[in-house]
Amino acid sequence: MPAQPDLFGPAPLAITLPPGGEMPALWVRRLTLWKEPSEAVRNIELRPGLNFIWSPDPADMGSRNESGELGHGAGKTLFCRLLRYCLGEDRFAPDPQRLSISAAFLNGWVSAEVMLKGTPWAVLRPLGVGRGHFAVEGVSPEQLFDRLTEPTGMAPLLDAIERQVLTARVAGLMPVDHRHDAWRVALAWLTRDQECRFDHVLDWRAAESDSDSPTRSMSRSRLQDAMRVLIAAISPEEIELQAAANAQSEAHKAKLGEVGRWQWACGQLHADVLRAVGLSATSVPDGRLGLEVLRQAARQKLAQAAKVDPAVDVSNLDDLRQRTREAAQQVAELEKQWAVLNSSLPLHELLLRQLRAELPGASARVRDAEVPACPVCEVPIDRALAQGCQLSRELPDLAALRERHEALKRQIDDKQAVIDEVRQQVDAVGRQLPSARSERDALRQALSRAESVSDTRSSAWRRGRKNLDDIERLERDWAAWELAQTQAAQLQEQIDAKRESLVAFRDQQATVFARLSTCFDAVIRAAVGPTASGRVSLDGNGLKLVIQWGGERSTAAIESLKVIAFDLAVMCMSMEGATRLPAFLLHDSPREADLGLSVYHRLFDVVRGLEGASSSAFQYIVTTTTPPPPELQKSPWLRLELRGAPHDERLLRCDLP
Repeated sequence: MPAQPDLFGPAPLAITLPPGGEMPALWVRRLTLWKEPSEAVRNIELRPGLNFIWSPDPADMGSRNESGELGHGAGKTLFCRLLRYCLGEDRFAPDPQRLSISAAFLNGWVSAEVMLKGTPWAVLRPLGVGRGHFAVEGVSPEQLFDRLTEPTGMAPLLDAIERQVLTARVAGLMPVDHRHDAWRVALAWLTRDQECRFDHVLDWRAAESDSDSPTRSMSRSRLQDAMRVLIAAISPEEIELQAAANAQSEAHKAKLGEVGRWQWACGQLHADVLRAVGLSATSVPDGRLGLEVLRQAARQKLAQAAKVDPAVDVSNLDDLRQRTREAAQQVAELEKQWAVLNSSLPLHELLLRQLRAELPGASARVRDAEVPACPVCEVPIDRALAQGCQLSRELPDLAALRERHEALKRQIDDKQAVIDEVRQQVDAVGRQLPSARSERDALRQALSRAESVSDTRSSAWRRGRKNLDDIERLERDWAAWELAQTQAAQLQEQIDAKRESLVAFRDQQATVFARLSTCFDAVIRAAVGPTASGRVSLDGNGLKLVIQWGGERSTAAIESLKVIAFDLAVMCMSMEGATRLPAFLLHDSPREADLGLSVYHRLFDVVRGLEGASSSAFQYIVTTTTPPPPELQKSPWLRLELRGAPHDERLLRCDLP
């Protein structure tokens, strides 16, 4: 069905200021860079309304840039970081750049005059390390150089901002963990990093900026909650409900992981049990119904394992082992005895031969002794006695010779008897060995069969018992799996219920988003043209920015335009007092390369239209290389013009080491 034509057209951007809202709640009146406490390098005065820090690109100005001058590297981003440093951020540059600045400005400082609810605050912070920080109400920054021994830190200003601008209630609702982080989160949104390239409405601080902002560790959902708190589009009850839903989402995610682990474990164990009991997956019912079938199959396996072969006696394995050991020991003793006897027999035979070899000599000596001859002259004794011998008077001892001869014969007989006895023992042991060995081998074979049967039965029994134990464990695991599935389903139901409640809460905040969408649409129409439109919405998937221009558009330039227009729309609502943010905005080089220059200029026309005749209820600071609209390239809008070369035209007026 075609939409009805809008007879009156969309309303132009119109801001209704609250009483006393002619000036922004927070703005920066002056930023000063000091080489020494008495030597100011830059003194940059700012104003409520639109402020440009411009670094012209020679090509944009019609110059051929033969001198090497560039529009980049002049210090625009450093200016933004120093300004937010003076508003409470912990660091003003990545470490390498900060160390270079510290070396060039050994006694350097940066100061700012911050106007908070009409009251001036002086901020003084070091460019190096090892010095104090100062934030004092009602004095000028120059006066703080007389108090360098009395640092106050940044806490007084941050406390005042959170109390007077954010309010304690809003600061308490912010999803942060440390003191003053509520303001630092808001500051990150109001002063986006250039490195984020305006790619996403919730991209505020880039990792490469090395800013130590608390937003760098916050998830998109927490950043979105912080944004909603700051624009008064969330209630404490919704925050509590969202926190509970987030906690349950994490628990649900963990529970789903547990479900997956139980499912895998049950699948593995189920497959192992099927293989062990010899069943196929198709023969067993699915789920826990199949456990009884598996249990019956395991019991049958166990019953089969209990059966014993009647040919093998396994009733008393210990007695069989003892008898086998005794038989083996008996064989070993017989073999040892047989070996000892066999090894001693050659020795006895050798001794017998030696004794027998001595016997002829002994017999000859006896015979000689019976008819003795002179040992000297070998003359028979009888003749020597008859005729007389002149050489010898001694005669051989016949009795002794006979005794030795008889003793030798006895030794020969004894040794022969020993040899005969050893041979008899060898024969006796040799006859015992075969039967002993046969008995030993038979016992060994019986023991081996009995142990094999026993081991097989024991292994089968253990496998059968293990199968039953595995089935019991499978039943427990299956119950745990089903319980985890039930708990996951319950958590999902609770999450769904909370999400429905969150939708109701978001519906209650529809007025805020309706006004935000109206301002966003007005900015888009003014910047792009009357045929374009914009819409801001919030649903369960997050914050959505839509530009309709001959259909929904989504390019890099359009995405950056969405972010810029969204920030300006929120700034408009802050001017009306509808948010807990100051109507303060700092954009560092917001133009993407393919964003049309006419669109870029018309954005500033929109902002200029918000300025009052004598004062403005906002402060919008833009650093840019792209030329501002020609009519804004002068005071009071152009606050500072920088160049990349020569060095004294840069922000710090020097080359860094």
